[in-house]
Amino acid sequence: MALDIGTPNHTQVVSGWAAHDESGTIKPFIFKRRENGVDDVTIKILYCGMCHTDLHYTKNDWGMTMYPVVPGHEITGLITKVGKNAKEFKVGDRVGVGCLAASCLDCDYCKDSQENYCEKLQFTYNGIFWDGSVTYGGYSKMLVADRRYVVHVPESLALDAAAPLLCAGITVFTPLKDNNLLEQGPRKKIGVVGLGGLGHVAVKFGKAFGHQVTVISTSPAKENEAKLRLGADDFIVSTDPQQMQAGRRSFDFILDTVSATHSLGPILELLKVNGTLSIVGAPDKPMDLPAFPLIFGKRTVKGSIIGGIKETQEMLNVCAKYNITCDVEMVKPHQINEALDRLARNDVRYRFVIDIAGPTSSL
Repeated sequence: MALDIGTPNHTQVVSGWAAHDESGTIKPFIFKRRENGVDDVTIKILYCGMCHTDLHYTKNDWGMTMYPVVPGHEITGLITKVGKNAKEFKVGDRVGVGCLAASCLDCDYCKDSQENYCEKLQFTYNGIFWDGSVTYGGYSKMLVADRRYVVHVPESLALDAAAPLLCAGITVFTPLKDNNLLEQGPRKKIGVVGLGGLGHVAVKFGKAFGHQVTVISTSPAKENEAKLRLGADDFIVSTDPQQMQAGRRSFDFILDTVSATHSLGPILELLKVNGTLSIVGAPDKPMDLPAFPLIFGKRTVKGSIIGGIKETQEMLNVCAKYNITCDVEMVKPHQINEALDRLARNDVRYRFVIDIAGPTSSL
């Protein structure tokens, strides 16, 4: 078991699980967190979702991992301590922490509740906090978080199934909101590319907001699941030329959740004139973006990453209203490596969640 000496002002000893090299193997790890400050809340972590980003960071796929890395940015739990300035929280509150740990608080984006686009943004793990320490994430027993990056989890949402909403949920909610596709707008025909951790939540949002939702996937085997389990109206196999041809110029909006490298040209052809394709997946290689489907259809390609804290709270409240949570598979901490291996093969329906507070055994 590894031990982190920590930053001088970090005195609370915490048990967690970390990767220490590019093998990505997770092992038990003892480290220290800061004392609860005036703007902080201390959270007993109950559950933590496993995002595909965790896999990239454990293996240093993006060349930016600071080892040891404690992953996890889909965190739910209970508040055990409250700083004097954190008046919006109290001990015992059900709360969540997503991807954000810190930002400058002073730029135009921070002032507009778009902290996720602050140039000084620091993430919940593998970031550098204001005190100069490296941030450690939710694969751990406890977290100290600044109140400005913590959200309330509504009582009606189960904390385990709500955990992935802190990343997967807000990732797909924000582009729907930005494109006026929430419940108050007119019914549209929208497509969701990919039926995984992000895609399955996008289908749920789209249906809750009253839209006609089509899943676009390379896997014909997912059609029944998309329609019968998640309520999708239609299904297009993207490798079937006839189905793709039949769908040409029929979609108002398409959300692309796929992390694998793929061409955007065929997807753009599905959009109506003036249609929008929003990218939330993060392939590790450049995408193919041909010009003709863009210019001959007056189409727009946009990107989006998570959302601000205010928007994340709004998303959770919407989920409570429509009873939207993620479909999850629970794992114990000693099963993290097995779950990461399965995640790499997309062998999960649809999100792994670690039962952090449950009985554990060594890795």
